This record gives sequence, C-alpha cells and structure tokens, in this order.
Amino acid sequence: MPRCRFATAVLGVLGALTLAAPAPAQDHGGMHHDHHDHAAPNQPAPAGATPGHSGHAHDVGPAGATYDLRFIDGMVQHHTGALRMSEFVFGIGSRGVGALGKTIWRDQASEIRAMGLWRKAWYPQAPVYPVALAKDGDPNSITGLTRMGQAQIDGMRMMGEAPTPDSRVVWFLEGMLHHHGGALMMAHDALAKSTNPTIRRFARNVIVAQRAEITQLRRMLAAGGLRKPEYSRYDALFAL
Repeated sequence: MPRCRFATAVLGVLGALTLAAPAPAQDHGGMHHDHHDHAAPNQPAPAGATPGHSGHAHDVGPAGATYDLRFIDGMVQHHTGALRMSEFVFGIGSRGVGALGKTIWRDQASEIRAMGLWRKAWYPQAPVYPVALAKDGDPNSITGLTRMGQAQIDGMRMMGEAPTPDSRVVWFLEGMLHHHGGALMMAHDALAKSTNPTIRRFARNVIVAQRAEITQLRRMLAAGGLRKPEYSRYDALFAL
C-alpha cells in the first residue's frame, strides 16, 4: 500500500518564511471574545453520512491580511483532530490500520510544528489562542478577530463520539476519509484566497497527499467489505 509522506514536503518550505510573509496586520487591542461561524457555501458536509464524526463548514472567512492566520489556526485544530483519532487505532494490525494511524500522527504533528513556526514569524502580534473572524469583523485587522469558540474547534477536529473497541477500525477509516475531505476543502479555500506562496504550496501538497490517502482508505474499507457511494463524495476536490 503506498504511503503519502507529506511532512517532508511541508518542512521543506520552511525556508520560504521570510520571503512569503503577508502584509502586517493591525494591533490586536480591543479584541472581542464572541464566536461567529462562517459557513462555506456549495461544499459537501464532511461527515454528514457518518454517525460519530461531526460535520463542519471549513471556510475560515474571506481573504484579507489575517486570512493566513485564520487558515493556520483552523488547520492546526483540524490536524489535532487527526492526531486524536489516530491514537485510537495504534497497535491494530488488521488491514494495516495501526501503521496508517501512526503515519498520519507523525506527519500531521510535523505539519502542526511547521504551521506554528509560520504563525510566529508572520503574526508575532497575534494572541496565543486560536482565532477566527468575529461577526462583522475586519478580515484585514487583528482587531477583527475573536477567540475560536469550542464549537468551532470541535467542528474543525471532526472527532465526534469516541468509538468502542469493536467499532474503532471502521470509525477511524470512515472518519479519517471524511476528515481528509475537510482538509481538501480548506486547501482549495486557501488556493482561492491566499496570496502567500508558502500557504499556497502547503495547500497544493495537502491536496496531493489527502487524495492519495482517501484512495488508500477506500481500499482498506473495501477489504473489510465496505463500499459506500459517500466514500467518493470528495473526488471533485482531487483536482489541482
């Protein structure tokens, strides 16, 4: 089974930090602490047909000077969900599920570290907590941001309820397939809205890696006798 090694590619773009810094955002004084969700029109719900994995609109808001910050914070939470999901299947030999879980955990943890470095370099004035665009907030100003609410964090992580020992293999395979679909949505959103070459390269690498792993996850589900039409719902997002 082919393995997608995206982490190396991500770390390879770290050298572009100083070349790809976005325009400075304004000081973050007077921040609000209310929560506002931004729906993503015309995008499939990530896990609507899979009980136990919550769906979420993965749009982090309009383009602007703070877009890359909002994208990073959203993607870090999304990746954190993948780490937690993977931990449920460590040590499972069936169909290579445990090995895949460890690969995903290692690669996504590496990507989280890379994004943390970008955040510090590009937005040193940003608050330490994850942010989202406030209701009616200015997408070009740090003052237009608010602390990311727990509901949005949970939606980004897409974990849903924890599985039972008997259900964890299918829970992981189906959930990770939809989780990767959410990453494809976010990557296409970044390509449409970000002008930062590092973020754009990251987004393209996400699409390449996640479409390959979705194919791998489908093969693993098929090996267990599961072939559902919903497993192909993200195919339209495979194209670069």
